[in-house]
Amino acid sequence: MLKKLANRVYYMPHYSETDRPSLGLICGDTFSVIVDSGNSPAHARDFLNLVQKMDIPPVKFVVITHWHWDHIFGMKTMGFLTISHEGTKKKLEYLRTLKWDDASLDARVETGEEIEFCSVMIKREMPARNHLELKVPEITFNHTIELDLGGVTCIVEHVGGVHAQDSSIIYIPNEKVMFLGDCIYQDFYSGDWSYNLNELVVLLEKIKKYDVNCYVTGHQDPKTHEEMWAFFDDLTTIGEIVGNEVSLDKAVTRFIEIRKTNPSDEQLEYIQNFVSGNHKKRRN
Repeated sequence: MLKKLANRVYYMPHYSETDRPSLGLICGDTFSVIVDSGNSPAHARDFLNLVQKMDIPPVKFVVITHWHWDHIFGMKTMGFLTISHEGTKKKLEYLRTLKWDDASLDARVETGEEIEFCSVMIKREMPARNHLELKVPEITFNHTIELDLGGVTCIVEHVGGVHAQDSSIIYIPNEKVMFLGDCIYQDFYSGDWSYNLNELVVLLEKIKKYDVNCYVTGHQDPKTHEEMWAFFDDLTTIGEIVGNEVSLDKAVTRFIEIRKTNPSDEQLEYIQNFVSGNHKKRRN
């Protein structure tokens, strides 16, 4: 059974063992919409099997939050019209040209095009990939697209961010629920995991303008408004403390001086992320 977030909004929780992200379902009076397609045909089938047991209007669209494999490998299996940002479509057009066997994955890890973590998870989720077939979205947008599901509206907005420049959010104003996908996460694809404070601030301004009670992220449990913004505020403050520092030791010392306490393991990771982001800025 899918978990209920609001009267018209449901989700399937993330599963970290094979990096399955959260998937969403938004139900209008006329039709329903799925958020992201899953990280494999099996993931998509598991989700659809639960949807089929529900008494809801038929699914018409799948909205894709961004191009990463764990959100798009189930698109063909879903079998519905797919909506994404134009940048997502361009990425998927490229992904369709790639081979996904073990040797090809290993080669892309060697060149740095693919992340080792993703390669491991792809192999774990899909030991056999002989019949994996990717598709591209049929419908794209540049900035925003609004869907009227009948009694329920969905606003899909491109917000970008360092995790994936094509990232989009899905907001349901009737229910005050927002699907963030992975837009709030670090940059994983260009060396050490990193945050860029300026880009983070721009992203959070785009998110902040919506009246939200519940946020759904790709790889965490849903969070209330208070929980999400407590995290955002702490993350932003850490970025401000780090400033332009490129020494982890100096950044940690500055954190201790200002906060009057040692950073937690999670805070230490974020300090490192911002330091890594500063190194990338210097190289660029």
